[in-house]
Amino acid sequence: MTSHNSEDRPRMRRSAPLRFARAFVLLASLFAGGAGQAELPLEAPAILLSPVVLPADGRQEVPAIGYGALAPAPVPLLWRIAGEQGALYLLGSFHFLKPDDYPLSEDVAAVVAGAGEVVFELAPEELHSPTLGLRMMQAGLRADGSRLDDELPPQTAQQLRAWAEANPAALQAAGGASSLQMFEPWFVSLLVTTSELGRSGLQAHLGMDAQLARQAQAVGTPTAGLESAEQQIGFLDGMGRLEQVQMLQDALEQAGSGLQAIEALHATWRAGDADALWNGMGRDMHARFPALYARINTERNDAWLPRLEQMLQQPGDILVIVGALHLLGPDGVVEKLAAKGYQVERICTACPPQQTPPLGAASPDSAAGVR
Repeated sequence: MTSHNSEDRPRMRRSAPLRFARAFVLLASLFAGGAGQAELPLEAPAILLSPVVLPADGRQEVPAIGYGALAPAPVPLLWRIAGEQGALYLLGSFHFLKPDDYPLSEDVAAVVAGAGEVVFELAPEELHSPTLGLRMMQAGLRADGSRLDDELPPQTAQQLRAWAEANPAALQAAGGASSLQMFEPWFVSLLVTTSELGRSGLQAHLGMDAQLARQAQAVGTPTAGLESAEQQIGFLDGMGRLEQVQMLQDALEQAGSGLQAIEALHATWRAGDADALWNGMGRDMHARFPALYARINTERNDAWLPRLEQMLQQPGDILVIVGALHLLGPDGVVEKLAAKGYQVERICTACPPQQTPPLGAASPDSAAGVR
């Protein structure tokens, strides 16, 4: 397990704020799909688990998307890929948002209105399933009769006890702090991180993909998913034991550092700053947790590519909404599609004029052209 000794901590405190948005905050906010958004037993007994997309009364209003926002809308991480008979639009989601992140931008509104199909990481019917949270909890239960503390270094176990003592209300309905001992480290990491996101005002039921899924269903737009819920849960439950413990320590250290990092991550996404998201956080996750990064990002992106290329052969426009970091950096699907010769351009009326040709654009020295 990678630990941070006393000599490391001063250096960490001097790091740029974005680098405090540690790997599991990144996973929950920008990577994880439906599995990361299922309501977990911090707020309700296990028997009452239900997905956070729909509240208990089923009456949650969908924030409007479109025009006339009173405050500037988030700058979208939105790309258009030219197809043979239409276009594929890729939109980078933040899975936890606030009410004042709506309405979304006019760019997003126009694409949503013109899309013949909207595709998510997880199909809305699975995301809305009342059993999703329960399946996550079952996957996270320890199956060998051991306790969580049995595999945690003493310092990490103490950090977890301190976090539990500071969050009694969150744990009360779930049976108190002792209930954490029944779960795998990855599951407790997710509990800690989603609790901290909630403290900052970010809610999964207000996430971009959750809201756009409900809107698409409300107007009858066909929807689909790139993965199944079982696959998404498997990405988390299939982590190695050492990585799981590292991720729990990372989540606890993040919780102890306050909300500044989460707020910085959210602000960077709102600003549509693709370079800052990748350079400030994506690179860090790749360097610190290479196996986890490959499992939940690179391998999934590679698995999606054939499906995305099939969409590019279909008539009409298709909108695909995934966690933002799936679109960024050399392992992102934007760069991967451009490398295959497709013409890729960012759609962003709020961004400065583009100074370079679109990714994948034909040149006198290239015969790839537009596919």
